[in-house]
This record gives sequence, structure tokens and C-alpha cells, in this order.
Amino acid sequence: MSEIKDDTFAGAGVQRPWDARLARWLITPLEDTWVTPNHLTTVRLVVGLAAAVAFTPGTYGWSILAALMLVLSNFLDHTDGELARLTGNTSRFGHLYDLASDALITILLFVAIGVGVGARSGVVFEIPPAVMGAIAGVAVALIFYLRMRIEDRAGKTATRQASMGGFETEDVLYLMPLAALCNGLMPILIAASICAPLYAVWVVIEYRRVIRRPQPLAASPTSEVAR
Repeated sequence: MSEIKDDTFAGAGVQRPWDARLARWLITPLEDTWVTPNHLTTVRLVVGLAAAVAFTPGTYGWSILAALMLVLSNFLDHTDGELARLTGNTSRFGHLYDLASDALITILLFVAIGVGVGARSGVVFEIPPAVMGAIAGVAVALIFYLRMRIEDRAGKTATRQASMGGFETEDVLYLMPLAALCNGLMPILIAASICAPLYAVWVVIEYRRVIRRPQPLAASPTSEVAR
């Protein structure tokens, strides 16, 4: 469970992402049950770790299964925040637990994809694929963290992802099974190991610019929520 921040989609003329709306619909029956956002974070963590393990053999069948579990993990990442918004059940621990889960899964998934690519391709790389995966994973985790810090200081609109028709930039992960079906994990790994660090550099620059900006005397209060 992440911290609950304002629901910037409501009343802002921005369509809520389809996966967030589906997550809200699916978890609504859990509102008055014993299930908490932290339980859903744990489920997401387990599925994400299982996806990472499934990527490591690098075989065609395991890669497809891993990609499907990655899609499920990405979707489940919305459920804890939606339940937190619905019930108001938030905590600092839940926020940190969600952030730690996001970072761990992101790094391990890219490393596992690298291990699988290296085991399957038979191609000798100047940089081991597992190292390429680690570079991409750490860069993505750093991007998530810095965007969260920017949001804390400048508001959610400062980090809003590009969206169109209810789809956000991160929804490209839902195409991962198609990439696995087409044996496209290697180019994805190479692209991620190059593009993610470059984008991380840009986010670092943006973060430094934001923290140097004078803070207003009365900052708008933020409540705790996930995405």
C-alpha cells in the first residue's frame, strides 16, 4: 500500500486509467472484509517474485508464463492503492512496504530477464545480460523513487504520466507477453538498459530543480494513497 495522495483524475478532465478502474471494481467487495491493502501488496509481491523466477530459465514456455505473471503483478500493483482509497486504511508502514516491493520486483524482474536472455541466446555479450538487467532495474527503481519525491514537493500533476484514452505510459508492460511470444525479450532488455539510465539522469536533473524551488508557506496537505 502506497501513500494515498489526491485522486487527480477526478474532476481534472483526465480519464482514469482502465486498469485502475478495473482494479477498483474488483476490490470493491473487499471494502468491509478483513482484507487490507497490505495483504494485496503481499499478493503482488509474491506474484512479481514468481514472475522473476520464471524468467530465469530463458526457455520459450517459461518466458511466456513469466510475462503473463508480470502482467498480473503490474495489475495487482493498482489494487492496494484502490483499496486504501476506498477504505481510508493507510499507514506509513504500508507506504514503505509498497515502495520496497515495487523496487525489489522491478530490479529482480529485469535481472531475471537478463539471466534468461543470457541462458537462451548463446550469444556472447560484452556486458553480461544479467548486468544489463540490473542497470535497467536500478534505473527504473530510481525513477519511481525520485518521481515520488517530486510529487511530495510539487504535487501529483508534476509527475503525471502521459496518457491517452485511459492508457498510461507504464501500460506498455501489458505487451510483455506479446514480446515473449515473438522472442523479443533480448531487444527489450537492450533498449531498457540504455533508455532507463538516460531517463533516470533526466529525472535526477528534474528532482534537483524541484528541490531548489522555494516551498510555499502553506503546502497543500496530502493524504496517504497508492497510484
